[in-house]
Amino acid sequence: MDELKLYTYIAVFGSFGLYFAIAWWARAASTSDFYVAGGGVTPIQNGMAIGADWMSAASFISMAGLIAFLGYGGSVFLMGWTGGYVLLAMLLAPYMRKHGKFTVPEFISDRYYSKGARIVAVLCLIIASLTYIIGQMKGVGVAFSRFLEVEYDNGLYIGMAVVWVYAVLGGMKGITYTQIAQYCVLIFAYTIPAVFISLQLTGNPIPQIGLGSTLADGSGVYLLDKLDMVVTDLGFKEYTTDNLGGTLNMFAYTMSLMIGTAGLPHVIMRFFTVPTVKAARSSAGYALVFIAILYTVAPAVGAMARFNLMNTIVPEAGNNLVYDERPQWFKDWENTGLLQFEDKNGDGRIQYVADKETNEMVKVDRDIMVLANPAIANLPNWVIALVAAGGLAAALSTAAGLLLAISSSISHDLMKGVLTPNLSDKSELLAGRIVMTLAILVSGYLGLNPPGFAAGTVALAFGLAASSIFPALMMGIFAKKMSGTAAIAGMCSGIGVTMLYVFQHKGIMFIPGTSFLGDMGPNWFLGISPNAFGVVGALVNFGVAFAVCKLTGPAPQHIQDMVDNFRIPHGAGAAHDH
Repeated sequence: MDELKLYTYIAVFGSFGLYFAIAWWARAASTSDFYVAGGGVTPIQNGMAIGADWMSAASFISMAGLIAFLGYGGSVFLMGWTGGYVLLAMLLAPYMRKHGKFTVPEFISDRYYSKGARIVAVLCLIIASLTYIIGQMKGVGVAFSRFLEVEYDNGLYIGMAVVWVYAVLGGMKGITYTQIAQYCVLIFAYTIPAVFISLQLTGNPIPQIGLGSTLADGSGVYLLDKLDMVVTDLGFKEYTTDNLGGTLNMFAYTMSLMIGTAGLPHVIMRFFTVPTVKAARSSAGYALVFIAILYTVAPAVGAMARFNLMNTIVPEAGNNLVYDERPQWFKDWENTGLLQFEDKNGDGRIQYVADKETNEMVKVDRDIMVLANPAIANLPNWVIALVAAGGLAAALSTAAGLLLAISSSISHDLMKGVLTPNLSDKSELLAGRIVMTLAILVSGYLGLNPPGFAAGTVALAFGLAASSIFPALMMGIFAKKMSGTAAIAGMCSGIGVTMLYVFQHKGIMFIPGTSFLGDMGPNWFLGISPNAFGVVGALVNFGVAFAVCKLTGPAPQHIQDMVDNFRIPHGAGAAHDH
């Protein structure tokens, strides 16, 4: 066995052993343990768990890859996903924690005094969560197939088994403590290679500063200036100024990701695991710090990965790499099919240019950039092994959080809340575990046979949450007269408009050739792309809800009093004259 494989086995299976041990130690004994970890998690612990829950395969594997190829346009993901946490911390988490229920649909049911509203919320939650999980499962399969050199399908089976053990056994309690360990694994795996590469390229060990520094070769040229020169020489768009479909689309994309983040149920659930409202606010603050460590390093990882990739394939202008002399990492990724070369002009050299007719790098999958980065930069084998463990930790931690959100919405909200109100705690706990097992099997099946719409639906998951759940929660807290009928009308219209626009562009359920409304041009609504349309759906949701509320009358007085109760700080009395 070679050294790299040995290190990879130690890093990956060592981390799995740690997760299993934690799951056994923190196994759930009650429904409170299963859904909210008994409400006894400290703010720092919760902040780390939120960080791991949030930093999915999309953040760890895909985001730096997107930034590497989109340049400045990729910053919408950084701004949107981080900004969403500020909204959560300021506008949602403390009030929902004070209300003190387990799940988002339960809050919506109480606030809008309607089982119908609860069912609509459950449907939105399941659609958003399942679409999100497909991406995590694919990330697990890709990471395993490359680093353990097993078939993609077998890699996915191993990942499903690992999640099943600690998610079904431990519930939220097991998941919380496992996610703390996963955060530590993934943050070291992300930052250590970045420190090495920043030192190599700029002589500065801090990647965030290295990104804006001059190169260490003594030329005095700034890293980003050099990268702009390299990519524009090959016909690509300038790295530092290329925006994503225009300024309005950039703004809409960022807002859609922000309010989608604040409406994702698996994230909101984490704030019910702390003992007090103050702790909910603090844990959101800690989460922002823990997330910022990775998110501020991501632009440096993306830019440096693109720089190293270009310099490997095109070491200097007009002197392309000879294919037979390609490095080992190139061969390894070719074996996975995620990197493909086609010698179009038969000269045995790799032409990597923007022009599709002459470009011979016919496939460079963006998702490989973070995983391949340490090998491209010739870092030690133990660093490459650490990145493998980090990528798997990121995918598994988010998958577990999403599975718990689906499980609780069906067992707690649909079964106990609507269909069988007399369900005992013990039966509910068993139902939760059975539902989670089924959810793992369904998401595994979708991961094994990723539908053509997998990539589109991850963005749609945010659009769905942005256009349906977020407005309902905001109006539930800050518009005390908002009625149940109005909220249901708002949720249905918001999600309906978003899905109409997406399906009109990408086909009904993303099936090619089924797009409708004739021959309308792409992004026909003010140039806004389907992935950024969640913010328009949210505006429709708010507009319809307020219009229906005007027509049908306000919520009953006892509901308005309940809203006042969770909005007013505990112990605050009337103001006194002095």
